[in-house]
Amino acid sequence: MDKALQTMINNMPEKTGKKLDEWIQLLNKENIEKHSVAVKFLKAEHGVTHGFANTIVTLSKENNLSSEDLVVSQYNGKELLKPIYEILISTVEKFGSDVVITPKKGSVSLIRKKQFALIKPATKTRIDLGLKLKDVEVQSRLENSGPFGSMCTHRIQLQNISDIDAEVIKWLSMAYEKSV
Repeated sequence: MDKALQTMINNMPEKTGKKLDEWIQLLNKENIEKHSVAVKFLKAEHGVTHGFANTIVTLSKENNLSSEDLVVSQYNGKELLKPIYEILISTVEKFGSDVVITPKKGSVSLIRKKQFALIKPATKTRIDLGLKLKDVEVQSRLENSGPFGSMCTHRIQLQNISDIDAEVIKWLSMAYEKSV
């Protein structure tokens, strides 16, 4: 995802009062077909600035899927990986109420003030857990970011529930703590 777009999505709750998923749900209830009408609606009825309104409408039209639908779609044909995803999510939710879980078409971003992790079903048998851990050396299971590029600094490959051990939770927690 484009860095500027990701920043806009991250800032959306503070600047507009709602997360992207909440805006998309609101638009879906209104069932407005035309882009310009939806933008005008957000601006007039909810005081959203033009830039945010346009972004919300564009992203709502791109996938028109709920967060739950996006996750289900990611694990279609990869159902054996879903329990790994669910454990990661339940672990992160315990870190604090400030965690924002943002499903996208191919991955799920975990955001505090900034994205600190990314969960991606990479293959039918593996989830890649991307982490932002600046100034942390590659070590043991903590690999370089691989396919994540600049979105994350490191990655951990997970193939079984048992792979989510104290070490993985430590790295995930550290990424969360550094994202303030």
